[in-house]
Amino acid sequence: MAHQWRGIIAEYADRLPAHVQERVVTLGEGGTPLVAAPALSERTGAEVFVKVEGMNPTGSFKDRGMTTAMSSAAGRGAKAVVCASTGNTSASAAAYATAAGMLCVVLVPDGKIAMGKLSQAIAHGAKLLQVDGNFDDCLVAARKLAEVYSVELVNSVNPDRIEGQKTGAFEIVDALGDAPDIHALPVGNAGNITAYWKGFREYAGLDAGSDLPAVATRTPAMWGFQAAGSAPIVAGHPITHPETIATAIRIGNPASWQQAEQARDQSGGVIEAVTDEQILAAHRILSSEVGVFVEPASAAGVAGILMRAERGQVPAGARIVVTVTGHGLKDPQWALRNADGSDVTPQRVTADVVAIADALELG
Repeated sequence: MAHQWRGIIAEYADRLPAHVQERVVTLGEGGTPLVAAPALSERTGAEVFVKVEGMNPTGSFKDRGMTTAMSSAAGRGAKAVVCASTGNTSASAAAYATAAGMLCVVLVPDGKIAMGKLSQAIAHGAKLLQVDGNFDDCLVAARKLAEVYSVELVNSVNPDRIEGQKTGAFEIVDALGDAPDIHALPVGNAGNITAYWKGFREYAGLDAGSDLPAVATRTPAMWGFQAAGSAPIVAGHPITHPETIATAIRIGNPASWQQAEQARDQSGGVIEAVTDEQILAAHRILSSEVGVFVEPASAAGVAGILMRAERGQVPAGARIVVTVTGHGLKDPQWALRNADGSDVTPQRVTADVVAIADALELG
């Protein structure tokens, strides 16, 4: 009988802390596809793969960190959890809290969350409050709530979240046989670039606290990309009013800012900004040429490697993995727009087969 994927805590038990394994809360997260992307390889002159994190149970990479954070909280007997979210964290936290039998409290920026994500959190029974402020205001409030009241914070500042998210790097190495030359991904609150770098280092035997054998012979250069209207790391200072259509990375003061810079610097990588126009162009390429449907923020990494390829900054033949972080159904409105911003309207025909053939120009 074929091996059934058991979720990241069971699959990578030897590389995760013992305390997250005392009462495991899992929905079978991880084990996501690594898809070859010839269309991107051709455009960049590299060998490009896409790590499709939208195939996780709630449709985003957040599930990797949520299984470990929620398992840790359950092991301590927690009855309630809280998170601030631009959307994906709220959906994931709500689902895993339901699986754990806990109350989930979600603070979201008023009017700044995609309906696909809002509907998930509500469907899973979360107590959702829209806060008059941005994501950073929500996170400050969530942290204070967890400090004063008996609720557990499950945002990416929770170190158990990073432990879970690092397994994405393990899976990439397991699939390729070694680390890629470059790993590209979006940067919002910066927990994911932090986690992937930790995972790549551990798999290469660079974790001083581990006696496990190295699996990889090297680590990749980490290429992170922020949205231009929400690029505090690139600007070098917090952005008070971040703006971008990529709601998942609309964050003006990343919680893992310093760790993201360490990942960039230690790996010999970059953190740069891409425009909303570049993000939407990459979003369309992923859908129409690669066959992977993502939410706009997820396309930031692809936009980044295309931008750097145009500048001649992608090494010829380099092996690149781009992590796309959330499914397109999270924020589907952008798929219904043409490149010029107009709405997509399907052509109307009668039920006559000749009329249909004529519309398709089948001749």
